Amino acid sequence: MDASSRPARRTLRLLVPATAVVCVAALSAGCSPAAAPGPRSSTRAAAAPVAASELEDDYREVIANVLPSVVQIEAGESLGSGIVYDDKGHIVTNAHVVGRTERFKVTVATGEQPLTATLVSSFPEQDLAVVKLEKLPPGLRAARFGDSSQVAVGQIVLAMGSPLGLSSSVTQGIVSAVGRTVSESSEGGGTGATLGNMVQTSAAINPGNSGGALVNLSSEVIGIPTLAASDPGLEGSAAPGIGFAIPVSMVRTVADQIIKYGEVRDSGRAALGITGRTVLDDDYRPSGVAVVSVDRDGPAAEAGVRAGDIITKLGGAQITTITSLAEALASERPGEEVSVTLERAG
Repeated sequence: MDASSRPARRTLRLLVPATAVVCVAALSAGCSPAAAPGPRSSTRAAAAPVAASELEDDYREVIANVLPSVVQIEAGESLGSGIVYDDKGHIVTNAHVVGRTERFKVTVATGEQPLTATLVSSFPEQDLAVVKLEKLPPGLRAARFGDSSQVAVGQIVLAMGSPLGLSSSVTQGIVSAVGRTVSESSEGGGTGATLGNMVQTSAAINPGNSGGALVNLSSEVIGIPTLAASDPGLEGSAAPGIGFAIPVSMVRTVADQIIKYGEVRDSGRAALGITGRTVLDDDYRPSGVAVVSVDRDGPAAEAGVRAGDIITKLGGAQITTITSLAEALASERPGEEVSVTLERAG
């Protein structure tokens, strides 16, 4: 934006209510007497393989419980994963897995021949979709879903899906962080969505894992693996050990509405009720979001935001681009008030 074309502006700070987007172990150590180091040493040496064996048994149990509920989805020339959501044949997956396809080939763990499924609805804003099997195979098992509030950093998790077309694959890792906000690329079939409250995991997530299951050791799905971080140093290839999953709370919110209504009526995501675009400063650097239009009945209009205003801050977050505004909103809750700093001509 040319400096000479920019009118003089004053800075305002407003409180705007954010509305929901619509169709938007303790370890114990035993001590041996100091005079008897031999038994102490042998006890410790024996403990490690026993613990490892118990963990392996836990892994096998979880895999036996959950893997039959994880399917492979073919959508045209693309391939991904899905989770059996209920006993009626509904399968939840990522919106970028289904793309614009409406009929799919689904391979379930209980049978060799692909089954036909049709799209119920897709919600790209949260990168989630639901498809439904036309015919239920014998032995189809719905997954158990956990509680997002109980997901903790350091928790052991398994990622299940069909990476690179290798169905029924399992990788392991931990929950590396919770509450991450990430923006998905719109290239290569991505939705371009900004996703909040994501679960970061070290479990390997590769192409084809999308839509599968991130599972805890209680055999509960706690998230849907969706994307991996890209490393500019590796020419944009996936960064090892940094993947992200949509939390199960959001999966339930979206899937339940799609199954009940055929669409998402309330995503639980915060919004201001505006459309906007990124503006540049005198040095052609992103410097804010210009409000193009304001929804008449939206929270921004209620707070006095006008078309032509430039948003520069939301709460404590500096706003320089439309993406940064979406990321800041992803961390807010519908119904809460948030301060918006903006520039206004005049």
